[in-house]
Amino acid sequence: MKDAPYAAHPANVLILTLILSPVPATCARGQGNSLHTTKQQHVENVNSRLSGQPSSDPVKANSSYIIGPGDLLAINVLHEPEVSQRIPVRMDGKISMPLIGEVQASGLVPDAVQASIAQKLRDYIKDAEVTVVVEEIKSRQFSVMGEVEHPGSFPLVKPTRVMDGLAQAGGFRDFAKVTKIRVLRRTREGTTITLPFNYKNVSKGKDGSQNVELQPGDTIIVP
Repeated sequence: MKDAPYAAHPANVLILTLILSPVPATCARGQGNSLHTTKQQHVENVNSRLSGQPSSDPVKANSSYIIGPGDLLAINVLHEPEVSQRIPVRMDGKISMPLIGEVQASGLVPDAVQASIAQKLRDYIKDAEVTVVVEEIKSRQFSVMGEVEHPGSFPLVKPTRVMDGLAQAGGFRDFAKVTKIRVLRRTREGTTITLPFNYKNVSKGKDGSQNVELQPGDTIIVP
């Protein structure tokens, strides 16, 4: 008599199913996604706090901004388009205008340059109405590089600290090492010094001295 065909026992089928099931891989992927989500949420929380930092608006700060070489000035003389100009400040700190020639601009606020131009124009234009606006700031800038949303150079139009600078750069990317940020600064002697900045500590009220006021030429590095 021939043996009956082998019938799979329910217990054997269950064991085989468990062995072949890709549960561990699924769990690993789930854990990885969970870690990434947690990291992303942390960065979003950080960026939310940074977005509350005050920004340096050139328009709002224009009246108190001290003009420097390279800055672009928009000079408007009412009803006198031939005299109105968009002029960059030369390296010697001066600008040149029709009729009146050279005018000192570097080291002065826009209102002072405006008054100087109006004074000189009186010999040519009666009751000249002059406005001076800093359109582009080139002389006083800082940079933010590395793992931020918008790396680049930014104008220093008013007192700006490291936290403010990070806010202007749009906050951190997902894998930014926020405890290892550093500020590179050139000294008068021509050397470069490194200033540490631990975002986690500073945001918790610790190491407040690390939140230094930025100087022209400073570079914030976010690894």
